[in-house]
Amino acid sequence: MDPNATPSSRRTDGKDGAVRGGGNGLALFVIASCQLMVVLDITIVNIALPHIQTALDFSTESLSWVVNAYTLAFGGLLLLGGRTGDILGRKRVFIFGVLLFGLASLLGGLAQNEGQLMAARALQGVGGAIASPTSLALITTTFREGPARNRAFGVFAGVSAAGGAIGLLAGGILVEWLDWRWVLFVNVPIALVIAVLARKVLRESERHPGHFDLAGALLSTAGMVALVYGFIRASQEGWRDPVTLGSFGAAVVLLTLFILNERRSPQPITPLHMFADRNRAGTYGIMLMLACAIFGMFFFLTLFVQIVLGFTPIQAGLAFLPVSAVIAVGAGLTAKLLPKLGPKPFMVCGALSSAVGLAWLTRIDVHSTYLGSILGPMLFFALGMGLQFVSLTLMALSNVPDRESGAASGLLNTMQQVGGSLGLSILVTVYGTASRNEAKEQVPDFLATAGPVQRALFERTGRLPKPWSDQVLTSGISTAFVVAALFTLVGAVIALFVIQVRPSDLERLQGNHKPAADRI
Repeated sequence: MDPNATPSSRRTDGKDGAVRGGGNGLALFVIASCQLMVVLDITIVNIALPHIQTALDFSTESLSWVVNAYTLAFGGLLLLGGRTGDILGRKRVFIFGVLLFGLASLLGGLAQNEGQLMAARALQGVGGAIASPTSLALITTTFREGPARNRAFGVFAGVSAAGGAIGLLAGGILVEWLDWRWVLFVNVPIALVIAVLARKVLRESERHPGHFDLAGALLSTAGMVALVYGFIRASQEGWRDPVTLGSFGAAVVLLTLFILNERRSPQPITPLHMFADRNRAGTYGIMLMLACAIFGMFFFLTLFVQIVLGFTPIQAGLAFLPVSAVIAVGAGLTAKLLPKLGPKPFMVCGALSSAVGLAWLTRIDVHSTYLGSILGPMLFFALGMGLQFVSLTLMALSNVPDRESGAASGLLNTMQQVGGSLGLSILVTVYGTASRNEAKEQVPDFLATAGPVQRALFERTGRLPKPWSDQVLTSGISTAFVVAALFTLVGAVIALFVIQVRPSDLERLQGNHKPAADRI
Protein backbone atom coordinates (compact mmCIF):
# COMPACT_ATOMS: atom_id res chain seq x y z
CA MET A 1 0.00 0.00 0.00
CA ASP A 2 1.24 3.46 -0.84
CA PRO A 3 2.38 5.15 2.36
CA ASN A 4 1.39 8.52 0.95
CA ALA A 5 -2.25 7.52 0.44
CA THR A 6 -4.89 9.51 2.28
CA PRO A 7 -7.28 7.74 4.68
CA SER A 8 -10.05 7.86 2.10
CA SER A 9 -7.80 6.41 -0.55
CA ARG A 10 -6.81 3.51 1.75
CA ARG A 11 -10.36 2.17 1.84
CA THR A 12 -10.64 -0.50 -0.80
CA ASP A 13 -13.37 -2.81 -1.96
CA GLY A 14 -11.56 -5.88 -0.69
CA LYS A 15 -11.39 -7.56 -4.11
CA ASP A 16 -9.37 -5.73 -6.73
CA GLY A 17 -7.91 -3.12 -4.42
CA ALA A 18 -9.80 -0.31 -6.07
CA VAL A 19 -10.29 2.77 -3.96
CA ARG A 20 -13.73 3.64 -2.69
CA GLY A 21 -15.26 6.43 -0.67
CA GLY A 22 -14.33 10.10 -0.79
CA GLY A 23 -10.95 9.48 -2.40
CA ASN A 24 -12.55 8.27 -5.60
CA GLY A 25 -13.91 11.64 -6.65
CA LEU A 26 -10.61 13.43 -6.05
CA ALA A 27 -8.67 10.67 -7.79
CA LEU A 28 -10.92 10.95 -10.84
CA PHE A 29 -10.47 14.73 -10.77
CA VAL A 30 -6.68 14.30 -10.84
CA ILE A 31 -6.76 11.74 -13.66
CA ALA A 32 -9.24 13.71 -15.76
CA SER A 33 -7.37 16.99 -15.18
CA CYS A 34 -4.16 15.45 -16.48
CA GLN A 35 -5.91 14.11 -19.57
CA LEU A 36 -7.55 17.49 -20.20
CA MET A 37 -4.20 19.28 -19.92
CA VAL A 38 -2.52 16.88 -22.33
CA VAL A 39 -5.32 16.79 -24.91
CA LEU A 40 -6.00 20.51 -24.64
CA ASP A 41 -2.42 21.29 -25.60
CA ILE A 42 -2.92 19.73 -29.02
CA THR A 43 -5.22 22.58 -30.06
CA ILE A 44 -4.55 25.44 -27.65
CA VAL A 45 -1.66 26.66 -29.80
CA ASN A 46 -3.70 26.67 -33.03
CA ILE A 47 -5.19 30.12 -32.47
CA ALA A 48 -1.78 31.42 -31.34
CA LEU A 49 0.04 30.27 -34.50
CA PRO A 50 -0.12 33.65 -36.35
CA HIS A 51 1.29 35.39 -33.27
CA ILE A 52 4.01 32.75 -32.87
CA GLN A 53 4.95 33.16 -36.53
CA THR A 54 5.41 36.90 -36.16
CA ALA A 55 7.23 36.74 -32.82
CA LEU A 56 9.74 34.01 -33.71
CA ASP A 57 9.97 34.60 -37.48
CA PHE A 58 8.64 31.21 -38.55
CA SER A 59 8.13 30.43 -42.20
CA THR A 60 4.68 29.12 -43.13
CA GLU A 61 6.10 25.65 -43.78
CA SER A 62 7.99 25.36 -40.50
CA LEU A 63 5.05 26.77 -38.54
CA SER A 64 3.07 23.56 -39.07
CA TRP A 65 5.69 21.68 -37.07
CA VAL A 66 4.75 23.60 -33.93
CA VAL A 67 1.71 21.32 -33.94
CA ASN A 68 3.34 18.25 -35.49
CA ALA A 69 6.33 18.17 -33.12
CA TYR A 70 3.91 17.68 -30.24
CA THR A 71 1.49 15.22 -31.79
CA LEU A 72 4.17 13.01 -33.37
CA ALA A 73 6.23 12.72 -30.18
CA PHE A 74 3.01 12.16 -28.25
CA GLY A 75 1.64 9.50 -30.59
CA GLY A 76 4.94 7.82 -31.31
CA LEU A 77 5.92 7.30 -27.67
CA LEU A 78 2.50 6.55 -26.15
CA LEU A 79 3.06 2.80 -26.39
CA LEU A 80 6.35 3.06 -24.54
CA GLY A 81 4.70 5.33 -21.98
CA GLY A 82 2.00 2.77 -21.28
CA ARG A 83 4.57 0.01 -20.95
CA THR A 84 6.66 2.13 -18.58
CA GLY A 85 3.72 2.47 -16.21
CA ASP A 86 3.18 -1.28 -16.20
CA ILE A 87 6.83 -1.98 -15.33
CA LEU A 88 7.74 0.87 -12.95
CA GLY A 89 4.36 1.55 -11.34
CA ARG A 90 1.66 3.78 -12.76
CA LYS A 91 1.51 6.37 -10.00
CA ARG A 92 5.20 7.29 -10.03
CA VAL A 93 5.33 7.27 -13.84
CA PHE A 94 2.18 9.40 -13.99
CA ILE A 95 3.70 12.04 -11.69
CA PHE A 96 6.97 12.06 -13.65
CA GLY A 97 5.13 12.53 -16.94
CA VAL A 98 3.05 15.40 -15.55
CA LEU A 99 6.13 17.21 -14.20
CA LEU A 100 8.03 16.71 -17.46
CA PHE A 101 5.06 18.16 -19.33
CA GLY A 102 5.07 21.20 -17.05
CA LEU A 103 8.82 21.73 -17.48
CA ALA A 104 8.54 21.51 -21.28
CA SER A 105 5.68 24.02 -21.21
CA LEU A 106 7.84 26.44 -19.26
CA LEU A 107 10.71 26.05 -21.74
CA GLY A 108 8.34 26.54 -24.66
CA GLY A 109 6.95 29.73 -23.18
CA LEU A 110 10.50 31.06 -22.78
CA ALA A 111 11.59 30.06 -26.32
CA GLN A 112 13.41 32.75 -28.30
CA ASN A 113 13.60 31.05 -31.70
CA GLU A 114 11.83 28.39 -33.71
CA GLY A 115 14.32 25.64 -32.84
CA GLN A 116 13.81 26.13 -29.11
CA LEU A 117 10.03 26.14 -29.44
CA MET A 118 9.88 23.00 -31.59
CA ALA A 119 12.22 21.18 -29.19
CA ALA A 120 10.03 22.20 -26.25
CA ARG A 121 6.89 21.07 -28.07
CA ALA A 122 8.49 17.69 -28.77
CA LEU A 123 9.44 17.40 -25.08
CA GLN A 124 5.83 18.24 -24.18
CA GLY A 125 4.81 15.34 -26.39
CA VAL A 126 7.15 13.02 -24.50
CA GLY A 127 5.63 14.11 -21.18
CA GLY A 128 2.13 13.63 -22.55
CA ALA A 129 3.06 10.20 -23.90
CA ILE A 130 4.12 9.14 -20.41
CA ALA A 131 1.21 10.67 -18.49
CA SER A 132 -1.78 10.02 -20.77
CA PRO A 133 -1.80 6.20 -21.10
CA THR A 134 -0.85 5.86 -17.46
CA SER A 135 -3.79 8.03 -16.41
CA LEU A 136 -6.24 5.82 -18.31
CA ALA A 137 -4.71 2.67 -16.86
CA LEU A 138 -4.99 4.21 -13.36
CA ILE A 139 -8.77 4.08 -13.73
CA THR A 140 -8.58 0.28 -13.69
CA THR A 141 -6.49 0.46 -10.51
CA THR A 142 -8.72 3.00 -8.78
CA PHE A 143 -12.25 1.99 -9.75
CA ARG A 144 -13.98 -1.36 -9.41
CA GLU A 145 -15.59 -2.95 -12.51
CA GLY A 146 -19.19 -2.04 -13.12
CA PRO A 147 -21.06 1.27 -12.92
CA ALA A 148 -18.29 3.12 -11.06
CA ARG A 149 -15.64 2.25 -13.62
CA ASN A 150 -18.05 2.90 -16.50
CA ARG A 151 -18.78 6.36 -15.12
CA ALA A 152 -15.06 7.02 -14.76
CA PHE A 153 -14.50 5.93 -18.35
CA GLY A 154 -17.34 8.25 -19.36
CA VAL A 155 -15.71 11.24 -17.64
CA PHE A 156 -12.30 10.36 -19.09
CA ALA A 157 -13.70 9.92 -22.60
CA GLY A 158 -15.72 13.13 -22.38
CA VAL A 159 -12.66 15.09 -21.29
CA SER A 160 -10.58 13.52 -24.06
CA ALA A 161 -13.13 14.40 -26.71
CA ALA A 162 -13.88 17.92 -25.46
CA GLY A 163 -10.27 18.90 -24.80
CA GLY A 164 -9.70 20.05 -28.37
CA ALA A 165 -12.55 22.53 -28.36
CA ILE A 166 -11.72 23.75 -24.85
CA GLY A 167 -8.13 24.33 -26.01
CA LEU A 168 -9.33 26.58 -28.81
CA LEU A 169 -11.38 28.67 -26.38
CA ALA A 170 -8.58 28.89 -23.82
CA GLY A 171 -6.08 29.75 -26.53
CA GLY A 172 -8.26 32.60 -27.79
CA ILE A 173 -8.63 34.09 -24.32
CA LEU A 174 -4.94 33.81 -23.46
CA VAL A 175 -3.72 35.22 -26.78
CA GLU A 176 -6.12 38.17 -26.82
CA TRP A 177 -5.88 39.10 -23.14
CA LEU A 178 -2.26 38.20 -22.36
CA ASP A 179 0.27 36.89 -24.87
CA TRP A 180 0.85 33.80 -27.03
CA ARG A 181 3.44 32.52 -24.53
CA TRP A 182 0.68 31.97 -21.96
CA VAL A 183 -0.82 29.14 -23.98
CA LEU A 184 2.28 27.29 -22.74
CA PHE A 185 2.87 28.97 -19.36
CA VAL A 186 -0.66 28.06 -18.22
CA ASN A 187 0.32 24.38 -18.01
CA VAL A 188 3.01 24.97 -15.39
CA PRO A 189 0.82 25.64 -12.29
CA ILE A 190 -1.73 23.04 -13.47
CA ALA A 191 0.96 20.37 -13.72
CA LEU A 192 2.30 21.21 -10.26
CA VAL A 193 -1.16 20.96 -8.66
CA ILE A 194 -1.86 17.64 -10.40
CA ALA A 195 1.48 16.20 -9.28
CA VAL A 196 0.94 17.22 -5.64
CA LEU A 197 -2.61 15.84 -5.52
CA ALA A 198 -1.62 12.65 -7.34
CA ARG A 199 0.98 11.89 -4.70
CA LYS A 200 -1.70 12.12 -2.02
CA VAL A 201 -4.78 10.46 -3.55
CA LEU A 202 -3.64 7.92 -6.14
CA ARG A 203 -2.83 4.33 -5.23
CA GLU A 204 0.32 2.78 -6.66
CA SER A 205 -0.25 -0.15 -8.98
CA GLU A 206 1.49 -3.48 -8.86
CA ARG A 207 4.80 -3.47 -10.73
CA HIS A 208 5.09 -6.10 -13.46
CA PRO A 209 8.60 -7.34 -14.35
CA GLY A 210 9.64 -6.59 -17.91
CA HIS A 211 11.93 -4.79 -20.33
CA PHE A 212 11.60 -1.62 -22.37
CA ASP A 213 11.26 -2.02 -26.12
CA LEU A 214 13.26 1.08 -27.05
CA ALA A 215 13.91 -0.16 -30.58
CA GLY A 216 10.19 -0.50 -31.20
CA ALA A 217 9.48 2.98 -29.84
CA LEU A 218 12.19 4.62 -31.95
CA LEU A 219 11.26 2.77 -35.13
CA SER A 220 7.56 3.55 -34.83
CA THR A 221 8.16 7.22 -34.03
CA ALA A 222 10.71 7.70 -36.80
CA GLY A 223 8.48 5.88 -39.28
CA MET A 224 5.48 8.08 -38.51
CA VAL A 225 7.58 11.27 -38.66
CA ALA A 226 8.81 10.24 -42.11
CA LEU A 227 5.28 9.39 -43.28
CA VAL A 228 3.74 12.65 -42.04
CA TYR A 229 6.63 14.68 -43.41
CA GLY A 230 6.17 13.00 -46.77
CA PHE A 231 2.56 14.14 -47.00
CA ILE A 232 3.35 17.68 -45.88
CA ARG A 233 6.25 17.88 -48.30
CA ALA A 234 4.00 16.63 -51.12
CA SER A 235 1.52 19.43 -50.41
CA GLN A 236 4.31 21.97 -50.89
CA GLU A 237 6.59 20.47 -53.56
CA GLY A 238 4.47 17.84 -55.30
CA TRP A 239 4.41 14.05 -55.40
CA ARG A 240 7.44 13.73 -57.72
CA ASP A 241 9.77 15.67 -55.45
CA PRO A 242 12.79 13.48 -54.52
CA VAL A 243 12.55 14.39 -50.83
CA THR A 244 8.85 13.47 -50.82
CA LEU A 245 9.54 10.10 -52.38
CA GLY A 246 12.49 9.55 -50.05
CA SER A 247 10.34 10.29 -47.01
CA PHE A 248 7.69 7.78 -48.06
CA GLY A 249 10.36 5.19 -48.79
CA ALA A 250 11.96 5.71 -45.38
CA ALA A 251 8.54 5.43 -43.74
CA VAL A 252 7.88 2.08 -45.41
CA VAL A 253 11.28 0.71 -44.35
CA LEU A 254 11.07 1.98 -40.76
CA LEU A 255 7.49 0.82 -40.17
CA THR A 256 8.27 -2.59 -41.67
CA LEU A 257 11.25 -2.92 -39.34
CA PHE A 258 8.97 -1.87 -36.48
CA ILE A 259 6.51 -4.70 -37.22
CA LEU A 260 9.36 -7.23 -37.54
CA ASN A 261 10.83 -6.00 -34.27
CA GLU A 262 7.50 -6.34 -32.49
CA ARG A 263 7.07 -9.91 -33.76
CA ARG A 264 10.50 -10.93 -32.47
CA SER A 265 10.69 -8.92 -29.25
CA PRO A 266 9.96 -10.97 -26.11
CA GLN A 267 8.18 -7.94 -24.59
CA PRO A 268 7.09 -5.60 -27.40
CA ILE A 269 5.53 -2.20 -26.74
CA THR A 270 2.80 -3.23 -29.18
CA PRO A 271 1.67 -6.77 -28.35
CA LEU A 272 0.45 -7.77 -31.81
CA HIS A 273 -1.81 -10.42 -30.28
CA MET A 274 -4.09 -7.57 -29.18
CA PHE A 275 -5.13 -7.20 -32.81
CA ALA A 276 -6.18 -10.86 -32.89
CA ASP A 277 -9.33 -9.87 -31.00
CA ARG A 278 -11.78 -8.79 -33.71
CA ASN A 279 -13.60 -6.23 -31.58
CA ARG A 280 -10.44 -4.60 -30.26
CA ALA A 281 -8.83 -4.42 -33.70
CA GLY A 282 -12.02 -2.84 -35.05
CA THR A 283 -12.03 -0.39 -32.15
CA TYR A 284 -8.50 0.73 -32.96
CA GLY A 285 -9.45 1.15 -36.62
CA ILE A 286 -12.48 3.29 -35.78
CA MET A 287 -10.41 5.49 -33.47
CA LEU A 288 -7.80 5.95 -36.20
CA MET A 289 -10.44 7.10 -38.71
CA LEU A 290 -12.19 9.37 -36.21
CA ALA A 291 -8.93 11.04 -35.23
CA CYS A 292 -8.05 11.65 -38.89
CA ALA A 293 -11.23 13.71 -39.16
CA ILE A 294 -11.09 15.45 -35.75
CA PHE A 295 -7.75 17.15 -36.24
CA GLY A 296 -8.69 18.31 -39.72
CA MET A 297 -12.02 19.77 -38.66
CA PHE A 298 -10.53 21.88 -35.86
CA PHE A 299 -7.52 22.96 -37.92
CA PHE A 300 -9.42 24.12 -41.00
CA LEU A 301 -12.39 25.66 -39.21
CA THR A 302 -10.02 27.65 -37.01
CA LEU A 303 -8.47 29.11 -40.16
CA PHE A 304 -11.86 29.73 -41.78
CA VAL A 305 -13.52 31.59 -38.91
CA GLN A 306 -10.51 33.85 -38.33
CA ILE A 307 -9.41 34.55 -41.89
CA VAL A 308 -12.67 34.44 -43.87
CA LEU A 309 -15.24 35.36 -41.20
CA GLY A 310 -12.86 37.76 -39.45
CA PHE A 311 -13.34 36.42 -35.91
CA THR A 312 -11.00 37.58 -33.16
CA PRO A 313 -9.11 34.88 -31.20
CA ILE A 314 -11.71 34.94 -28.41
CA GLN A 315 -14.60 34.86 -30.86
CA ALA A 316 -12.99 31.92 -32.61
CA GLY A 317 -12.65 30.09 -29.29
CA LEU A 318 -16.25 30.82 -28.32
CA ALA A 319 -17.40 29.57 -31.72
CA PHE A 320 -16.20 26.08 -30.76
CA LEU A 321 -17.68 26.08 -27.25
CA PRO A 322 -20.94 24.34 -28.34
CA VAL A 323 -18.80 21.44 -29.53
CA SER A 324 -17.68 20.73 -25.96
CA ALA A 325 -21.25 20.84 -24.64
CA VAL A 326 -22.60 18.44 -27.27
CA ILE A 327 -19.68 16.04 -26.78
CA ALA A 328 -20.42 15.95 -23.05
CA VAL A 329 -24.10 15.25 -23.73
CA GLY A 330 -23.25 12.47 -26.17
CA ALA A 331 -20.73 10.89 -23.80
CA GLY A 332 -23.17 11.04 -20.88
CA LEU A 333 -25.97 9.52 -22.92
CA THR A 334 -23.70 6.72 -24.09
CA ALA A 335 -22.47 5.90 -20.58
CA LYS A 336 -26.09 5.68 -19.38
CA LEU A 337 -27.46 3.53 -22.21
CA LEU A 338 -24.41 1.39 -22.90
CA PRO A 339 -25.43 -1.47 -20.56
CA LYS A 340 -28.81 -1.75 -22.31
CA LEU A 341 -27.83 -1.28 -25.95
CA GLY A 342 -24.18 -2.31 -26.08
CA PRO A 343 -21.38 -0.32 -27.73
CA LYS A 344 -22.00 -1.15 -31.41
CA PRO A 345 -25.05 1.12 -31.97
CA PHE A 346 -23.14 4.08 -30.56
CA MET A 347 -20.10 3.35 -32.73
CA VAL A 348 -22.18 3.13 -35.91
CA CYS A 349 -24.49 6.07 -35.20
CA GLY A 350 -21.61 8.20 -33.94
CA ALA A 351 -19.53 7.65 -37.06
CA LEU A 352 -22.51 8.39 -39.31
CA SER A 353 -23.36 11.56 -37.38
CA SER A 354 -19.78 12.78 -37.76
CA ALA A 355 -19.87 11.97 -41.47
CA VAL A 356 -23.07 14.01 -41.91
CA GLY A 357 -21.45 17.00 -40.21
CA LEU A 358 -18.34 16.84 -42.37
CA ALA A 359 -20.35 16.33 -45.57
CA TRP A 360 -22.35 19.43 -44.65
CA LEU A 361 -19.12 21.39 -44.21
CA THR A 362 -18.09 20.65 -47.79
CA ARG A 363 -20.71 23.24 -48.83
CA ILE A 364 -19.01 26.22 -47.18
CA ASP A 365 -17.97 29.14 -49.38
CA VAL A 366 -16.90 32.76 -48.94
CA HIS A 367 -20.52 33.79 -48.33
CA SER A 368 -21.06 31.27 -45.50
CA THR A 369 -21.94 32.44 -42.01
CA TYR A 370 -21.26 30.88 -38.65
CA LEU A 371 -24.91 30.32 -37.70
CA GLY A 372 -26.01 29.32 -41.17
CA SER A 373 -23.15 27.10 -42.32
CA ILE A 374 -20.76 26.23 -39.46
CA LEU A 375 -22.64 25.68 -36.20
CA GLY A 376 -25.02 22.96 -37.42
CA PRO A 377 -22.34 20.76 -39.00
CA MET A 378 -20.11 21.15 -35.94
CA LEU A 379 -22.91 19.95 -33.65
CA PHE A 380 -23.53 16.87 -35.79
CA PHE A 381 -19.83 16.09 -35.72
CA ALA A 382 -19.59 16.71 -31.97
CA LEU A 383 -22.52 14.42 -31.22
CA GLY A 384 -20.81 11.69 -33.21
CA MET A 385 -17.64 12.16 -31.20
CA GLY A 386 -19.49 11.96 -27.89
CA LEU A 387 -21.33 8.79 -28.92
CA GLN A 388 -18.14 7.05 -29.97
CA PHE A 389 -15.53 7.89 -27.37
CA VAL A 390 -17.07 6.10 -24.37
CA SER A 391 -17.78 2.89 -26.26
CA LEU A 392 -14.35 2.94 -27.93
CA THR A 393 -12.60 3.41 -24.59
CA LEU A 394 -14.56 0.57 -23.00
CA MET A 395 -14.01 -1.85 -25.87
CA ALA A 396 -10.29 -1.14 -26.06
CA LEU A 397 -9.75 -2.23 -22.45
CA SER A 398 -12.27 -5.07 -22.36
CA ASN A 399 -10.91 -8.61 -22.12
CA VAL A 400 -7.38 -7.31 -21.41
CA PRO A 401 -5.42 -8.71 -18.43
CA ASP A 402 -4.36 -6.14 -15.85
CA ARG A 403 -0.67 -6.53 -16.68
CA GLU A 404 -1.34 -5.30 -20.23
CA SER A 405 -3.90 -2.58 -19.55
CA GLY A 406 -1.21 0.09 -19.86
CA ALA A 407 -0.21 -1.18 -23.29
CA ALA A 408 -3.86 -1.46 -24.37
CA SER A 409 -4.69 2.09 -23.29
CA GLY A 410 -1.47 3.36 -24.83
CA LEU A 411 -2.38 1.73 -28.13
CA LEU A 412 -5.82 3.38 -28.12
CA ASN A 413 -4.26 6.77 -27.47
CA THR A 414 -1.65 6.08 -30.13
CA MET A 415 -4.38 5.46 -32.69
CA GLN A 416 -5.85 8.85 -31.77
CA GLN A 417 -2.62 10.84 -31.94
CA VAL A 418 -1.06 9.05 -34.90
CA GLY A 419 -4.38 9.14 -36.71
CA GLY A 420 -4.65 12.86 -36.03
CA SER A 421 -1.14 13.62 -37.32
CA LEU A 422 -1.50 11.34 -40.33
CA GLY A 423 -5.02 12.53 -41.13
CA LEU A 424 -4.07 16.20 -40.86
CA SER A 425 -1.09 15.70 -43.13
CA ILE A 426 -3.30 13.97 -45.72
CA LEU A 427 -5.94 16.68 -45.50
CA VAL A 428 -3.31 19.42 -45.77
CA THR A 429 -2.06 17.71 -48.93
CA VAL A 430 -5.61 17.66 -50.34
CA TYR A 431 -6.08 21.27 -49.30
CA GLY A 432 -2.79 22.33 -50.92
CA THR A 433 -3.64 20.70 -54.25
CA ALA A 434 -7.18 22.11 -54.33
CA SER A 435 -6.13 25.61 -53.29
CA ARG A 436 -3.34 25.75 -55.88
CA ASN A 437 -5.80 24.75 -58.60
CA GLU A 438 -8.26 27.39 -57.40
CA ALA A 439 -5.51 30.02 -57.31
CA LYS A 440 -4.71 29.34 -60.97
CA GLU A 441 -8.33 30.08 -61.81
CA GLN A 442 -8.45 33.22 -59.66
CA VAL A 443 -5.26 34.85 -60.97
CA PRO A 444 -6.72 35.97 -64.35
CA ASP A 445 -9.73 37.54 -62.62
CA PHE A 446 -7.44 39.32 -60.18
CA LEU A 447 -5.09 40.65 -62.86
CA ALA A 448 -8.04 41.91 -64.89
CA THR A 449 -9.15 44.22 -62.07
CA ALA A 450 -5.95 44.86 -60.09
CA GLY A 451 -4.26 48.23 -59.96
CA PRO A 452 -0.49 48.80 -60.33
CA VAL A 453 0.20 48.54 -56.60
CA GLN A 454 -1.72 45.29 -56.23
CA ARG A 455 -0.02 43.84 -59.29
CA ALA A 456 3.43 44.73 -57.94
CA LEU A 457 2.65 43.21 -54.55
CA PHE A 458 1.40 40.01 -56.18
CA GLU A 459 4.51 39.73 -58.36
CA ARG A 460 6.75 40.18 -55.31
CA THR A 461 4.95 37.81 -52.91
CA GLY A 462 2.92 35.51 -55.15
CA ARG A 463 -0.04 35.91 -52.79
CA LEU A 464 -3.51 36.98 -53.83
CA PRO A 465 -5.22 39.70 -51.74
CA LYS A 466 -8.75 39.50 -50.38
CA PRO A 467 -11.33 38.51 -51.59
CA TRP A 468 -9.47 36.25 -54.02
CA SER A 469 -7.35 34.69 -51.27
CA ASP A 470 -10.50 33.90 -49.28
CA GLN A 471 -11.91 32.05 -52.27
CA VAL A 472 -8.69 30.04 -52.61
CA LEU A 473 -8.66 29.18 -48.91
CA THR A 474 -12.33 28.20 -48.85
CA SER A 475 -12.05 26.03 -51.94
CA GLY A 476 -9.16 24.10 -50.41
CA ILE A 477 -10.95 23.67 -47.10
CA SER A 478 -14.20 22.43 -48.60
CA THR A 479 -12.30 19.85 -50.66
CA ALA A 480 -10.38 18.67 -47.60
CA PHE A 481 -13.69 18.10 -45.80
CA VAL A 482 -14.74 15.68 -48.54
CA VAL A 483 -11.83 13.41 -47.62
CA ALA A 484 -12.47 13.93 -43.89
CA ALA A 485 -16.06 12.74 -44.38
CA LEU A 486 -14.74 9.63 -46.12
CA PHE A 487 -12.56 8.89 -43.08
CA THR A 488 -15.62 8.81 -40.81
CA LEU A 489 -17.59 6.70 -43.29
CA VAL A 490 -14.80 4.12 -43.21
CA GLY A 491 -15.16 4.15 -39.41
CA ALA A 492 -18.89 3.50 -39.75
CA VAL A 493 -18.24 0.55 -42.07
CA ILE A 494 -15.76 -0.93 -39.58
CA ALA A 495 -18.26 -0.52 -36.75
CA LEU A 496 -21.05 -2.10 -38.78
CA PHE A 497 -19.23 -5.12 -40.17
CA VAL A 498 -16.28 -5.77 -37.83
CA ILE A 499 -17.59 -5.08 -34.32
CA GLN A 500 -19.55 -8.08 -33.01
CA VAL A 501 -20.63 -7.56 -29.43
CA ARG A 502 -24.07 -7.67 -27.82
CA PRO A 503 -25.24 -5.95 -24.63
CA SER A 504 -25.17 -9.34 -22.89
CA ASP A 505 -21.47 -9.64 -23.70
CA LEU A 506 -20.48 -6.59 -21.67
CA GLU A 507 -20.50 -8.32 -18.29
CA ARG A 508 -18.41 -11.19 -19.64
CA LEU A 509 -15.91 -8.84 -21.28
CA GLN A 510 -15.54 -6.70 -18.18
CA GLY A 511 -15.25 -9.77 -16.01
CA ASN A 512 -12.31 -11.00 -18.05
CA HIS A 513 -10.59 -7.70 -17.38
CA LYS A 514 -10.25 -8.45 -13.67
CA PRO A 515 -6.77 -8.86 -12.26
CA ALA A 516 -5.57 -12.42 -12.04
CA ALA A 517 -5.84 -12.51 -8.26
CA ASP A 518 -9.49 -11.52 -8.44
CA ARG A 519 -10.36 -14.24 -10.95
CA ILE A 520 -8.93 -17.07 -8.82
